[in-house]
Amino acid sequence: MRAILALALVCALLPAWAQEPARLVSFDARGAVTLAAHGKAAPLYLDGADHAGVLRAARDLREDVRRVTGLAPALRTEDAPAGRDVVIVGTLGHSALVDSLVAAGKLDVSAIRGKWEGWQAQTLTRPLPGVERALVIAGSDKRGTIYGIYELSRQIGVSPWHWWADVPATRHAALSVSAARPVTDAPVVRYRGIFLNDEAPALTGWAKEKFGGYNHRFYEKVFELLLRLRGNYLWPAMWDAAFFADDPLNGKLADEYGIVMGTSHHEPMMRAHKEWQRGGQGPWDYSRNGGVLREFWRGGLRATREYEKVITLGMRGDGDEPMSRQANVALLEKIVADQRAMIGQELGENVPQAWALYKEVQEYYEQGMRVPEDVLLLWCDDNWGNLRRLPTPEERGRAGGAGIYYHFDYVGGPRSYKWLNVTPLPKVWEQMHLAWRYDATRMWIVNVGDLKPMEVPMEFFLDYAWNPARWPADRLQDWLRGWATREFGAAHAADIADIVAKYAKYNGRRRPEMLEPGTYSMVHYDEWERVVAQFRAIAARAERIAGDLPRQRRAAFYQLVLHPVLASANVNELYATAARNALYAKQGRAETNALAARARALFAQDAALTQRYHALNGGKWNHMMAQTHLGYTYWNQPPVNVMPPVSEVQPKAGADLGIAVEGSERAWPDSEPLALPALDLHERRARHLDIFNRGTRPFGFTLRVVEPWLVADVTSGTVRATQRIEVDARWDEVPAGTTQGTLIVSALGRDVSIRVPVHKPAGPAPGSGFVETHGVVAMEAPHYARALAPAGRQWLQVPDHGRTLAGMTTSPADASALAPTDGMRLEYDVHTYTTGAATIDVTLAPTLDFQPGRGLRYAVAIDDEAPQIVELHADKSLAAWERRVADGAATFSTRHRLARPGAHVLKFWALDAGVVLHRIVLDLGGQRPSYLGPPESPRIP
Repeated sequence: MRAILALALVCALLPAWAQEPARLVSFDARGAVTLAAHGKAAPLYLDGADHAGVLRAARDLREDVRRVTGLAPALRTEDAPAGRDVVIVGTLGHSALVDSLVAAGKLDVSAIRGKWEGWQAQTLTRPLPGVERALVIAGSDKRGTIYGIYELSRQIGVSPWHWWADVPATRHAALSVSAARPVTDAPVVRYRGIFLNDEAPALTGWAKEKFGGYNHRFYEKVFELLLRLRGNYLWPAMWDAAFFADDPLNGKLADEYGIVMGTSHHEPMMRAHKEWQRGGQGPWDYSRNGGVLREFWRGGLRATREYEKVITLGMRGDGDEPMSRQANVALLEKIVADQRAMIGQELGENVPQAWALYKEVQEYYEQGMRVPEDVLLLWCDDNWGNLRRLPTPEERGRAGGAGIYYHFDYVGGPRSYKWLNVTPLPKVWEQMHLAWRYDATRMWIVNVGDLKPMEVPMEFFLDYAWNPARWPADRLQDWLRGWATREFGAAHAADIADIVAKYAKYNGRRRPEMLEPGTYSMVHYDEWERVVAQFRAIAARAERIAGDLPRQRRAAFYQLVLHPVLASANVNELYATAARNALYAKQGRAETNALAARARALFAQDAALTQRYHALNGGKWNHMMAQTHLGYTYWNQPPVNVMPPVSEVQPKAGADLGIAVEGSERAWPDSEPLALPALDLHERRARHLDIFNRGTRPFGFTLRVVEPWLVADVTSGTVRATQRIEVDARWDEVPAGTTQGTLIVSALGRDVSIRVPVHKPAGPAPGSGFVETHGVVAMEAPHYARALAPAGRQWLQVPDHGRTLAGMTTSPADASALAPTDGMRLEYDVHTYTTGAATIDVTLAPTLDFQPGRGLRYAVAIDDEAPQIVELHADKSLAAWERRVADGAATFSTRHRLARPGAHVLKFWALDAGVVLHRIVLDLGGQRPSYLGPPESPRIP
């Protein structure tokens, strides 16, 4: 009881580590089994005949205990266990120690027996002669035992990223474990892995410098990381490498560690394409060179005969290109049949096989090509994180099952993205949740590029693959907080989790490689200013935390948090500065030149941030951030980073007055009359104007408000470059029905009148709901008034999904289609002042039509009008797809008409599962061009 109370107290004081299935460890000596305390560590006992990978992982555990406590437990493989506290580790059927406990009735392993990669941990009292207390870690198979070992390492505080991100373990004087009842776990997805791809120049340069290339010394680090993350499958680097041919120890050690090897979607039969480029004879064309290709492929099977693997079947064109136009389904079916025959002849056993339906290969499947039922169908995303296809009900019965090939990195159109993490976890969750619900769970593999920049999404992807049910949408931030707590401690965990979520969200709405000065609007909705301010805010928070962290954690913090935040913020500010420079040059502002200098400083800062990364820990990560990311002009990366163009002007001699108002590119004296955007009673937001200098000498100015209820925060001063002035109203003093006020700027002998539109309508105040301002009603999806759903269905909010606030989708994710009459809808209460023509712009996630047949649909209506049904995938053009993936969103418009002002109900129906709503804009003629759309309208409770 004392041990239970102590554990409860410790668990209450410690933050929940959300990645863990159950809490086993306490940092004292009062648990059921003491792992380390008072200068002694409990010895680790294993059967020397157990798998080599289990023995190796046990050595890692010994080192992990030393990292935490300074005490290294003895590791014994021949002696009988003895002592007050011991740890016994073993695999069922391969460990006499564990099997004897099962046979004696001391250990019940029925929960894991026969499971794929199942593990169990339990504390026992007097389980063997001479043993007082024991922690037993048992695995149903080799990897099950290994995962049980690494689960203990995670719980004592050793990060899976201890080497790959320099995360130090928190030191503790004592460790103990309590698990009177068995703690068990096993994965849902069978093969969970990563693909090291697009790996030059960053990873390749680093691997060559540190290890001499992609040899076994490099891969040992990858294998250990993958196992610590509960992964088991790897597609190795392949741009300029051949895993099995480059180093004969690569395959041997992968199998020893417990890593299932494969080759990528376009490298069949366990042969790297680089091997064909190095020594292949004749064309990569089965119709003309089949004999040579068959012998080449046989070599791949023979070289990997003894290793656990999943064999890629099929064939693409040379160098991951589509096959020639002459290729046909019959030929491809023959290729697969011949490959299958070779596998039977060479290996003589049923080896797992996968067919990757990547790009045009999926089209062959849709045209009727089929493979045997025991072959895994590996469905793919569109390279931008949107699943192209999921199994139909009929396909779910296939013996080979189905899987997903996903991307966090890509080289291809509309532009490559390789530099930083740009895939927010809610996006990963929403798409892989579909995969889980549609039973594509035999294999999940994700392209992680150079590996290093993708630490957070990579770990989440593998965690989610282990058990999707453990991580519903409303626990995504819990996952991030648990990750941050493990890496950096509890004090800043919530803040770090929020920062990491936000930088990925901000990058996800427009990838850095896709940015241009014109991406966001410089004049409408202060869009560029708001984007830069958001990045600056999280960068400032990250820098404050970095200063508070212990010195030994700062290198890890820079890699995992600070660098991606600062680098992303810097790049966005660089493009914003270039955009402002162009606007100011157009307006003739003397400040144009200062902005050009600022852009050059930001460009230099980009390089400095990279150099700082490369200098960490004595240059440990040199080359790892070498990926170019600035100056794209087409799909492929530039050879070097190129600063966006900037302009300089020659200011006029003396002083020269200019005035610009919010919302307009043009400025006085080239544009008049001037008018600010309207001040609105419901919005209650100030507007601004700039008095600026177009000359070389400063000048004085005064500003007069004509109406007594108008307020300007500055009424006089001296202008050297630019003086920004905020204009607002004292609303209690504004007469109802007022439509206009006036400002007068006086300078250099000129009086310039500026109109200030005002909206304070007479009559009764609107009721609850969103209120029109500036001819627009903009609404974020979760801010509905009512959510209606038929029995057995519900609306689900995916927090932080999308470019602005969050996403609303339907559950269950695999439900059948509905009609508007079925009532699966959200209702938004709105109040309008404008009548006549109206447009409803709906922004959705760029989800693809992942089932055959008709694409996804939604419907929308105002009040009692007939719903308009919109098909999301009616436009199947390349241009439409490129626009959606570049924007990270899909926007659709419908035309409506409002016969009267006042209260209305806007209704949105999700007719198909998979539709994710982000926001709705009711445009009554006032919407201005922008990337993210107008800010959300005022909402009356």
